[in-house]
Amino acid sequence: MINCTTPFQTLPQDQLPPMSSAAMRFLQPVRHSPAAWLSSSSTRHARPSRLVLGIETSCDDTGVAVLDEAGRVLGEALQSQKEVHLKAGGIIPHVAQQLHRENIQQVVKEALSASGVSVNELAAIATTVKPGLALSLEVGLQYSLQLVDRYQKPFIPIHHMEAHALTIRLTEQVEFPFLVLLLSGGHCILAVARGVSDFLLLGQSIDIAPGDMLDKVARRLSLIKHPECHSMAGGKAIEHLAQTGDQQQYTFRLPMQQYHNCDFSFSGLQSLVNKAIIQKEKEEGIQEGELLSCVKDIAAAVQHVVAAHIIQRTHRAMLFCIKNSILPPKTATLVVSGGVASNQYIRKGLQTLANANGFAFLSPPPRLCTDNGVMIAWNGIERLHAGCGILYSTDGIRYEPK
Repeated sequence: MINCTTPFQTLPQDQLPPMSSAAMRFLQPVRHSPAAWLSSSSTRHARPSRLVLGIETSCDDTGVAVLDEAGRVLGEALQSQKEVHLKAGGIIPHVAQQLHRENIQQVVKEALSASGVSVNELAAIATTVKPGLALSLEVGLQYSLQLVDRYQKPFIPIHHMEAHALTIRLTEQVEFPFLVLLLSGGHCILAVARGVSDFLLLGQSIDIAPGDMLDKVARRLSLIKHPECHSMAGGKAIEHLAQTGDQQQYTFRLPMQQYHNCDFSFSGLQSLVNKAIIQKEKEEGIQEGELLSCVKDIAAAVQHVVAAHIIQRTHRAMLFCIKNSILPPKTATLVVSGGVASNQYIRKGLQTLANANGFAFLSPPPRLCTDNGVMIAWNGIERLHAGCGILYSTDGIRYEPK
């Protein structure tokens, strides 16, 4: 059954079995195979007839792409605001909004020019309308509705997390249903994808998202002052420094051990890390804002406990799905997407977990894990195929931050 209005539906959870040791053995070398990116030689359709323009402005990236029904990326453009927000120490909503306003027309023009397609040739325009930063979503929606009205095109409103979840079907041959883990700066979701816009929600963060936590820890550690990390976003800086750190120097308690469900929590973990940082600053006699000598060890320990928590809850979801016959055991698949899925340590741990439990592991290439216009356009193509959520009147359409 396709649900075109509320893609993520919650299911009451049974008591789940305890974790096995296999879920935590995720540090062994894993061979990564390249994603099967669809090129212009794809033969899904001889001559695709429908083209979709995808527009993404949910946070701080202005992304636009044109895709055809075969999944070929005819043209794309992306304008990142990373450098601006990095200097500010975090994303400032009204600054993000202003930069989207300044960039969106040019980014759309670049994507269309690269594709060799005019707006008149499009079958539809797909745009992120939820969730995200309200001021950023507003820019993308307003611009899209202007195009829709001017060129009389159907409009496809896109749920940002649905787009992340379905990106894998652009790069791999994946059939429904599959288990999907969405990791980003704003979300942490475990769900079963049963169809286009039909998701069974198994668990989510009850407070902050993993990407948000990693960014906050990086700011608290003043990693932007580290000579190796001055141009890196918080999560990337943590991942980089962790490569040469010793995670065993610090041990942080895994969250939610008493809850036998698939939800996540990162705010309490962040508090524990902050306490450890304060204690270490006292020991070294330095003030907040100065670099600790053990910053690499803290980064490694933080990355490890975040990965372990994600792996533990994902394992519970696997057990739940198999126990309740939600996924076919012979073809069970774990799909991991979202910006945090580009963290190679976390990705390797989840792949090891999947291997140990008989699940296939799939993840889009890193560049498609972060926000982009390609995933929005592809979600539009998927909805065109399903005949779901295609609007011929945009009266009353609104963006939804939450």
